[in-house]
Amino acid sequence: MKAKLWLGAPSPGGLALPPANPTPSQFYGPRGVFLNDEVLVVADSGNHRVLIWHGPPKRSHAPAAVVLGQPDFYSEGRHGLFLPTSVRVIDRKLFVADAWDHRVLVWNTVPVESNAAPDYAIGQPDLDSREPNQGREVSARTLYWPYGMAYINGCFYIADTGNRRVLAWHGLPERNQPADLVLGQNDFTHNGENRDIGVGPASFRWPHAVAGTADNLYVADAGNHRVLAWKPTPETDRAADLVLGQQRFDSAVEFPYVKQSAEKLRFPYDVACDERILAVSDTANNRVLLWNSHPTRTCGAPATAVIGQPDFLSNGENHWKEVNNETLCWPYGICLHKEALAVADSGNNRVVIWDLSEALKPLVAEERSLVCV
Repeated sequence: MKAKLWLGAPSPGGLALPPANPTPSQFYGPRGVFLNDEVLVVADSGNHRVLIWHGPPKRSHAPAAVVLGQPDFYSEGRHGLFLPTSVRVIDRKLFVADAWDHRVLVWNTVPVESNAAPDYAIGQPDLDSREPNQGREVSARTLYWPYGMAYINGCFYIADTGNRRVLAWHGLPERNQPADLVLGQNDFTHNGENRDIGVGPASFRWPHAVAGTADNLYVADAGNHRVLAWKPTPETDRAADLVLGQQRFDSAVEFPYVKQSAEKLRFPYDVACDERILAVSDTANNRVLLWNSHPTRTCGAPATAVIGQPDFLSNGENHWKEVNNETLCWPYGICLHKEALAVADSGNNRVVIWDLSEALKPLVAEERSLVCV
């Protein structure tokens, strides 16, 4: 299957990476993407900026209309943002995970002019503070390398990666508001890797992303090469109900130099879903895995389709050949919107958008051949 839209500079002859110098239409290692009917937003991480298209682009390589974090489209370096990783529009507000500044920035409306200042920060006491955990001990108000975000069933979630936990607020948080729930740690004052007791159904190594529906909550635990799921969404800290990418809850095996499969994950950095489809960015395997329904098997349910590779066994960067609209190289962020899947194809300095209506028929066929027993 081929992507229908390619944003970012074209690859010269397909044999070299697209250019990465900052312009209105070029990226450097983008890690986050958000798409709806009104906007496309990209975390252009390597250029420490966010790009916005008002009205999703209709043609490949279209230039952005707005840049945030830089004084103009051609500047680079650390200014207002420091490695932004995730972007979301929720209730018409723009949320940006400013990961290396250890905060989530909020614009009360999606900016229509470049270099607009954010209205407030989550995880820091003000817009000038940038220290990990606010320069003190970890708490319900602090963040350390926050990577991913989601808004599910009236709750706002942050994958607080450096603190090895997921935080949740009832409703959208205001300035420096403490979280209401923590997953992955015994309380708000701990941040040990895998709770300092080892891999299990209620621990994280590097949680990078959160997604869910009314009945499911997913966390991409990249450092443990897995995705954990809760059914239903947890109201208190508790063990997950199923795991993808591993055959046991206490396993965190990486398979770097072997053939892959529909059951394996290697550094999954993002997860996205709607009421029907689950998508996982299997980053180090240079692919996105799809499930045609929400998995119910407790451990290791196989994916039903793959994007970016010719089959489930392959994992080469750009098929070990050339950059084209069928390949991926270290895909990080993903976003599902209706029948579109947007992928921040970081290693190729681009964002690609697939029409999943083309993938639905293959999904059904694969599902019949991969029945879980």
